[in-house]
Amino acid sequence: MNEKLVEINKMLVEVYDDVNLIEEYSIKQGTFSDLSITEIHTIEAIGLYGAKTMSEASMELGITMGTLTIAVDKLIKKGYLERSRSNSDRRIVNVNLTNRGKLAYRIHEKFHLDMVKAIMLDFTLQEEEALLRALSKLNKHLKDIYLGSDR
Repeated sequence: MNEKLVEINKMLVEVYDDVNLIEEYSIKQGTFSDLSITEIHTIEAIGLYGAKTMSEASMELGITMGTLTIAVDKLIKKGYLERSRSNSDRRIVNVNLTNRGKLAYRIHEKFHLDMVKAIMLDFTLQEEEALLRALSKLNKHLKDIYLGSDR
């Protein structure tokens, strides 16, 4: 196999693992140490503004309704989410963030921005632009593979 491909694969795996470890460490050391990464990502999927249906949230996260229901139940008990039924169709269940959930969302968002800012301090403008182009191509390619598998 091409040595460059092996090295690129190794670096992609390391970057992914490192970001997850840093994120996990940050959560456990912070104000919201009662949350897991999965729970933070559930909070992110629900978003700051308005309510999302359980179906919308499960599709965005790529998980089953049953898995989401378990996660939502835990987050409600912890005070991060609220659940309500739609006024127009009682079969539809909506979830939205509580004030505590919104604060967790904002702090986690700031963590990501601060991490990227710290990383980018070591990059020249040309390197930043090249990285952005490369990541955009990588992201598009991965989405094509993922979305292409559903067709």
